[in-house]
Amino acid sequence: MGKKQSTILFKSGVMIVLFIMMTFVAGHFYPAQAASDKTYQSLKLFSDVLEEIERNYVDKVDTNTLIQNAIKGMVGNLDPHSAFMPPRAFNELQDDTKGEFGGIGIVITMKKGILTVISPIDGTPAYRAGIKAGDVIIRINGKSTMDMALWESVKMMRGPKGKKVSITIIRKGKPEPMTYTMKRENIPLESVRSATLKPGYAYISVTNFRANTASEMKQALKKLENENVPLKGLILDLRNNPGGLLTQAVAVSDIFLNHGIIVSIKGRLPEDTEVFNAHANKIKRNYPMIVLINGGTASASEIVAGALQDQKRALIIGTTSFGKGSVQTVKALRDGFGLKYTIARYYTPSGRSIQAEGIKPDIKVRYSLAKKIMGKKAKFPFERMLREKDLKHHLKAEKQKQGKKNSKSNNPDVKKMEKNIKQKTKSGFINMDRLMRDSQVNRALDILTGYEVFNRLKCVNTRNN
Repeated sequence: MGKKQSTILFKSGVMIVLFIMMTFVAGHFYPAQAASDKTYQSLKLFSDVLEEIERNYVDKVDTNTLIQNAIKGMVGNLDPHSAFMPPRAFNELQDDTKGEFGGIGIVITMKKGILTVISPIDGTPAYRAGIKAGDVIIRINGKSTMDMALWESVKMMRGPKGKKVSITIIRKGKPEPMTYTMKRENIPLESVRSATLKPGYAYISVTNFRANTASEMKQALKKLENENVPLKGLILDLRNNPGGLLTQAVAVSDIFLNHGIIVSIKGRLPEDTEVFNAHANKIKRNYPMIVLINGGTASASEIVAGALQDQKRALIIGTTSFGKGSVQTVKALRDGFGLKYTIARYYTPSGRSIQAEGIKPDIKVRYSLAKKIMGKKAKFPFERMLREKDLKHHLKAEKQKQGKKNSKSNNPDVKKMEKNIKQKTKSGFINMDRLMRDSQVNRALDILTGYEVFNRLKCVNTRNN
């Protein structure tokens, strides 16, 4: 590079830093053309604009802030899940997979620049207050969210336990904005919750995939499988699960699979391409499974649903999932900054890319909550949930023995278990009354019990023939 060309970039100390940083980025992604005229001309244009603003803008500007905003815009326009994060935002990200934080329990995203709810987390203040998927958050503690970065909104909603936070939302079908004031609570690390619906039939909910989700799953299964009545069926609830760690999604899938592919990820670089396979388990789990999904089922939870569906291990019930079929990595940068960016797409065992498409259920069942009102039942359906394909800049998919008829057992152990079911499941935010009025859970339970009945009939017919 000649002296004449260099003088433009050496006019301020900031320019030197910018040049080194941008040359490194260009060299990393385009090693064969790092010094190409096209790349240099683009960098020169950027430096010209920055210098002009720095010299002549009506107010004095902070050049570092301008550069950071430029990087943020560059990364933010790649796809909805890539982001350049200042130190505070990068620290907040660490709480998503480890550590406990005070908050209201809500999963959010930016939909075309608008702060939108993906899903509330079961049992949290947002869930109890009635926040719904698809709600648009327009104010937090009275401050407008217009042009607010995602990390800034997260920062405002998190805080010490017991302190109040208010959010104002707009909901489809409601003429006026609604404001909810909630007390922050410690959002628990526990991501797996379990219950016995009735003797022999279990329910496990996974709210997200954190560092210890697979071990929690094994503990829950050990407890359920060691009860007095053998496990005849399992409902795995992945509804409103926004995802989390890829490794934990693979580990949870591996618990229920003994062989075959769980998921494969394919990136532009060879090191970003990998196939994850299942391994033979010491504990044989041959009982039938049903997985519940909806529009809030995203990312890592879609990996689990897709693996169990393609490997014919579970029946998928509910509505189409979110459709986030991409994999992100997080890189720590200098001075506490961080970069989260997409490195690959993932594919289910059959080779499906569900990016912006979602996992489609084997049996479509919409959510409704049966409620007794004056002796009658009424149903209240959820609004359509936001999905990956609704997000701005979303990536495109790349095509490539017979028992007695009476269900009430004379076995005193079974009677005791039936009596104590509600007591055993009060922990872990599982509301049994609400769960048993859930249309999707009830449909899953009906299918599992029906499957067991047909198996008994088949055994009887086999003996008779």
